[in-house]
Amino acid sequence: MEAFVTGASGFVGSHVARLLVERGARVRCLVRPTSRADALRSLGADLVFGDVRELPAVRRAMRGADVVFHCAADYRLDVRDRDALYDTNVAGTNNVMCAAFELGTPRVVHTSSVATLAASADGTPADETARAGLAELVGPYKRSKWLAERVVEGWVERGLPAIIVNPSTPVGEGDGKPTPTGRIIVDFLNGRMPAYVDTGLNVVDVRDVAAGHLLAAERGRMGERYILGNVNLTLLELLELVGRTAGRRAPRLRLPVWLPLALARIEAPWARVTGRAPRVSLEGARMAKRKMYFDPRKAVRELGLPANEVEAAVARAVKWFVDHRVVHGFGDARAEAAS
Repeated sequence: MEAFVTGASGFVGSHVARLLVERGARVRCLVRPTSRADALRSLGADLVFGDVRELPAVRRAMRGADVVFHCAADYRLDVRDRDALYDTNVAGTNNVMCAAFELGTPRVVHTSSVATLAASADGTPADETARAGLAELVGPYKRSKWLAERVVEGWVERGLPAIIVNPSTPVGEGDGKPTPTGRIIVDFLNGRMPAYVDTGLNVVDVRDVAAGHLLAAERGRMGERYILGNVNLTLLELLELVGRTAGRRAPRLRLPVWLPLALARIEAPWARVTGRAPRVSLEGARMAKRKMYFDPRKAVRELGLPANEVEAAVARAVKWFVDHRVVHGFGDARAEAAS
């Protein structure tokens, strides 16, 4: 099998590429010239330099693929250049789907996000039927991913054999940027999170997310969406998991939800002037007003999505951050204990 992967230098995409190689597939990755690709080279993946925003480049790189995994996305909550984000997440998705359609690709898996779904007000886990309206989504990232899903659905109506997967909050090794969730772990371990808010999220091992992509390609129904998630945790429960792994005590001070939002609104103008990322994300603070709990049972039932313990994934994440010196103040013994 020959697989084509976009976004393979990113967190989820790198795990998808690795698992494909482990399963014996020949993997071709579209990567930007500025992307770090050493890990992909060490896997033996074929690298094609290009950008999802350039249709001819996508078409050339994709030719001959038996399956396409479109994992590329601009995942930033605080973004100044919104046009660039929409170009990648919406126009880039259209380019990938267009190329796959023109080339007659047998199977396409599009990586979306639970960010496109409507989390319930009372914390009841939402499933794939909880379709959010564009107007109710917070921030350009969520809106761009929602629009990208509509693009995919439009190509499905034309006959493209595409499946949408909606990862929740992946955790594990290799979160290089890191993602907003990885940033929470890093900030906590670096002593920059003395308090928490009463919010929640669905956490899943990034390796299970990668497996879910391959299972979707194998067993998914064309045009369907599948939540790739596992366990719903409050933010405090997640920090306690991280703390047990790292030997750190989780914060005990609980802040009212309105306080981070107020701080983010005060800090946002200054961050724009200085060009520095704000310590408190305005979009993240808005999202924290509602628990982002989700129900992955459809993916478990139809795809066979695995559900490995998230504590092991958290331990691997901590070790990776320590090994790559993203987290400070940990010795070799602590990093070994997290393995």
